[in-house]
Amino acid sequence: MSLPATAGQLFIVSAPSGVGKSTIIHKVIAACPKLRFSISCTTRPLRSGEVEGKHYHFLSKEEFVPGIESGRFLEWAEVHGHLYGTDGRIVDKWLSAGDDVLLDIDVQGARMVRCVYPSAQTVFILPPSMDVLEERLRNRATETEEQLAIRISAARREILESPWYDYIIVNDSLQEAVEDLGAILRASRSSRASRAPGLKAFLMSLQNQP
Repeated sequence: MSLPATAGQLFIVSAPSGVGKSTIIHKVIAACPKLRFSISCTTRPLRSGEVEGKHYHFLSKEEFVPGIESGRFLEWAEVHGHLYGTDGRIVDKWLSAGDDVLLDIDVQGARMVRCVYPSAQTVFILPPSMDVLEERLRNRATETEEQLAIRISAARREILESPWYDYIIVNDSLQEAVEDLGAILRASRSSRASRAPGLKAFLMSLQNQP
């Protein structure tokens, strides 16, 4: 028996820098070819090694600002003088087609998206401890001590927002974290709310039988 949902599910994944969120997401996407991943738009200049449409959709400020005014972006923010946002037109198109969509956004953006899509499933990825998170950030060797302190302080603020998320994953073991996120996606697709349209049609067909 097949009970397809008429609309896709929206998933929001958030985590502080250094937790390993991007690695987890990319491994899950590789295992779920039908899962759509929303690539953010930004006014930040393209960096060496980055590819348009793979890492970001690079827009000029003159393109981005009218999008804010017209409601193009589900969420947006200014970070270090550059604008970042999620193109709501693409997300809505995918969801309407029945595709599941995953957003990789911060806690502020997650709240904004939840206002538009209250049924979105939210996932927060935690480090095993703050000590482990600091060690992972230090091992990257990409920040000064001052920058590192800023990231750790921001991580604490973000983690304090985790209790309102629907699911919590602790990235102690990368493989288990990947399996946990995959399990959440599969379970949510089988929820009563997700299956309601197909289930209603199936039950009505039973009633019409002699």
